[in-house]
Amino acid sequence: MTENFESYGVPNGYAKAPTFIPPNKCQLRKLAENLGLELSEEELTAYRERMLGLDEDYSVLDELAEPTLPVNYPRTPGWRPKADDNPFNGWYWRTDIQGAPSGKLAGKTLGIKDNTAVAGVPMMNGSRVLEGYMPEFDATVVTRILDAGGRILGKTASEDLCLGGSSFTNSKMPVLNPYDPTRSAGGTSAGSAALVAGGQIDMALGGDQGGSIRMPASWCGIVGLKPTWGLVPYTGASAMHPHLDHMGPMTRTVEDCALLLEVTAGYDNGLDPRQPQNLVVPEYAKLLSADLTDMNVGLVKEGFFKCEEQVTSTIRASMQYFQAAGAKVQEISIPLHITGRKLVSPILLEGCYENIFNGAGSAFGFPGFYPTSMQEAQARGLRTHFNDVSHTVKVNALIGEYTKQRYNHIHYAKAMNCARLLRQAYDDALANYDVIVMPTIHILPAKLLEKKASIIESIERSLEMIHNTPQFNVTHHPALSINAGFADGLPVGLMIVGKHFDEATLLKAAYGFQQNRDGH
Repeated sequence: MTENFESYGVPNGYAKAPTFIPPNKCQLRKLAENLGLELSEEELTAYRERMLGLDEDYSVLDELAEPTLPVNYPRTPGWRPKADDNPFNGWYWRTDIQGAPSGKLAGKTLGIKDNTAVAGVPMMNGSRVLEGYMPEFDATVVTRILDAGGRILGKTASEDLCLGGSSFTNSKMPVLNPYDPTRSAGGTSAGSAALVAGGQIDMALGGDQGGSIRMPASWCGIVGLKPTWGLVPYTGASAMHPHLDHMGPMTRTVEDCALLLEVTAGYDNGLDPRQPQNLVVPEYAKLLSADLTDMNVGLVKEGFFKCEEQVTSTIRASMQYFQAAGAKVQEISIPLHITGRKLVSPILLEGCYENIFNGAGSAFGFPGFYPTSMQEAQARGLRTHFNDVSHTVKVNALIGEYTKQRYNHIHYAKAMNCARLLRQAYDDALANYDVIVMPTIHILPAKLLEKKASIIESIERSLEMIHNTPQFNVTHHPALSINAGFADGLPVGLMIVGKHFDEATLLKAAYGFQQNRDGH
């Protein structure tokens, strides 16, 4: 066949399905009423006529090949695990994807939190809203893991749309704590933490918008790092709010945490606009040292606010591990830390509402990569399965819509402005101390929700542990949780916070702590 311009697309003079379908007059009038516009018949006719011409512009999008993310390694869709193949209910989906034959992660097995795309493998982000979606692209961090020789064994269970800090709102099964199956593993990266702690995988990726890496790391007794905002690209993951979105490593040891960080961190060629172009990633694992001589550690007094006595005593006793490594520990005060927890609420509630529900999991207005198939799937799911989401998701949606209609998100705007005060308060402390520390969570791992629990109890229980962590999502400081010890046989996490993009010092502090804790 002779190729000519009519061999592709639509021949001249022939029709195709419309890309943009304009509203009829009744629909347009209803839209106007919702916006508070009182339109005449002449206005309605004119405005609709203007919209009729938009299909020509919008149809160009059907003619262009949309750039996407690469898929470099073969895989099968995998399988939904049976009960005997799913310890702690930590897996949403099992697969087996082998990366490059050599690299920094050769021989390491990993799980990927189910808010992050793995091409050809089902993804539901803990929610019936996304169930049935299968991305056609690999998130950048997935490609980097495979390029480094890692072996991905599946998608780890998360909380419903990643809203809440418990491990009982996943629409399939609650994730169980490896130290006590009647207790929460923490959330929202619950499956990642439980499977790492239980020895099922060597490493995992988690996501953190309010503590969702550090809280399950604390309650499962592992290492979990929320890096500096933008250090690890978020490209190809479901967005909750671009100002809060972080992705990071979850491992049993600081050495593995440093290794996974150096593999996944780095500039993503403009696909994640939060990243500076001059981003330099050192080999963090080679910089670890157990000698903390000349390191100053600030123990934040306000971090113990409302702490259970056993958590307080465990954390204070663990300061000996820093001191044994040569560090100096001094109690300090950052009064704004307590206020900061309340300051974060409008940003979390209203910002996440706009991105999850109105943006369908996409960060509207940012240059970079948009996962359009994920966005379409979430938008469809919100229309068809919104009634199936958890009570925590429902109440957050109502709060977001109410604050939008009643206050036009003015509290969100004020909170974003005042967040600079919180950031400065931590920066001032870090000007005198290499790291600051406090309990990751103020309470011991909580019991899972009982069947007889009320609706208000289920909401409160899914949020009760969010106390010390979300401040650093807003201020973007790197923060790491490491096991400080045990109380009644349950893990207690210590949170170590460092300067922006100084993960090397943060990891060094954690490594020195770990080595002395373990008697090395």
